[in-house]
Amino acid sequence: MKATAHPQVVTDRVIVTEWRFAPGAETGHHVHAYDYVIVPLTTGRLRLEEPDGVREVELQAGVSYTRPKGVAHNVINANAYEFRFLEIELK
Repeated sequence: MKATAHPQVVTDRVIVTEWRFAPGAETGHHVHAYDYVIVPLTTGRLRLEEPDGVREVELQAGVSYTRPKGVAHNVINANAYEFRFLEIELK
C-alpha cells in the first residue's frame, strides 16, 4: 500500500507536503533532491529501508528534524494506526 502525498505549498523556494501513511503503507524507494525538514504530526514508529540496512525510528509529534539532499530510502509506517508528517523541501 502506498503512502499518500498531499501538497500544501509549492513555490520557487520551498515544497511543503503532508504525507499520510495507513498502517503498513510506504513511500516506495526514493532519493531526496533537496535538503528537507520533517515535522511529525503523529507520535509513533517508522521503519526506514536504507542502503545500509533497515532501522526503526521513534518520532514525537511536533519534534522536527532535518536531513540533507541525497538521502535514499523507503519509509514504512510500523504502527497499527495512521501516521502523518509534513515534509518541507528547501530548494
